[in-house]
Amino acid sequence: MRFSIIYIFLFLSLATNIAIAQSNDSLKVTRIDSLANKKATRKAIYSSARKATIMSTIVPGLGQAYNKKYWKMPIIYAALGGLGYWGITNHREYKYYSDNLRNEADNDPTTINATRYSQSQLTSEKNYYKKFRDIAIVAGAVVYALNIIDANVDAHLKTFDVSDDLSLKIKPYYNLNYDNTLQTGLTLKLNFK
Repeated sequence: MRFSIIYIFLFLSLATNIAIAQSNDSLKVTRIDSLANKKATRKAIYSSARKATIMSTIVPGLGQAYNKKYWKMPIIYAALGGLGYWGITNHREYKYYSDNLRNEADNDPTTINATRYSQSQLTSEKNYYKKFRDIAIVAGAVVYALNIIDANVDAHLKTFDVSDDLSLKIKPYYNLNYDNTLQTGLTLKLNFK
């Protein structure tokens, strides 16, 4: 009898240890699954932003197409095309006046200045077109960088919650004090439903 009580006690203690171990394992699996889901969600968000950024870097406007913001593509191409045209036109004029300045400045009688401008006027014209050519190049680089930034931000904001649960109300505020002075202002009311 005594021997059987020891076996029963040993069996019960092992059974509870096994049951506890099984419940801990299931909790670990649940924790691992929730962490895996969080990592997968984070990876999906950031990998889509990374993909949109890379696509927009390689071909301007492709990141916007990936984000399904097709209306931005013509704006990007119009800006880059217009700035490219402006830069090329200014570069041609810069080259034209630069060549004529070189022809005017050298002492070779076989080279002829094709314009009626003097050396100082040619220098002025050359600098004018060089300045606007450089502005077109810098503006093109800015549009290209904004294209990349826009694709990245749009990809990040895909998962942003814009629901009816959030509301912001702006109302005028006025109060008449006891000494007949009027206080005015604005009140902001933010509601989370």
